[in-house]
Amino acid sequence: MSSHTLDKLVYMANQIGREFSAQQPGQAAEATADHLRRYWDPRMRAMIREHVEAGGVGLSEIALRGVSMLGDLSGASP
Repeated sequence: MSSHTLDKLVYMANQIGREFSAQQPGQAAEATADHLRRYWDPRMRAMIREHVEAGGVGLSEIALRGVSMLGDLSGASP
């Protein structure tokens, strides 16, 4: 996985989380997860989920929680 690509995904996930940050913390994370499910390609979701499993460096609290809500990677498209 390209570091540049991962940096861009982290940036984008943080932007999404920031957009929902005015909501309650749990709601903001769920809204972030919902956005990622609806609009991100399965490969993008898999990459950011793997990043979270490796520690999630650079992700905001909301983005980190939202990505964590995406669930297990088993069965995810490559």
